Amino acid sequence: MSSYEESESKFWRKAKENPFVPVGMAGFVAIVGYRLMKMKSRGDTKMSVHLIHMRVAAQGFVVGAMTVGVLFSMYRDYFAKPIEKEQKATQPK
Repeated sequence: MSSYEESESKFWRKAKENPFVPVGMAGFVAIVGYRLMKMKSRGDTKMSVHLIHMRVAAQGFVVGAMTVGVLFSMYRDYFAKPIEKEQKATQPK
């Protein structure tokens, strides 16, 4: 198996474990692409200010996706799994 196939399968495995990683990556690419297209119509805004706004928006989306992902994994680990264990323990054998 080549290293490309290993890294590809590793990416898909990680994406299944935490689905917010690809969402964050896609949002980052979408925001950067949108802001680059809007660069022509930025008016009299300086280029540096436009690029700073683009960076802040993209980083904000990624941080938000990471936060939601952490909250989701905490819910799954601390609330969903203990409930499943309690249900299995109370079921008659």
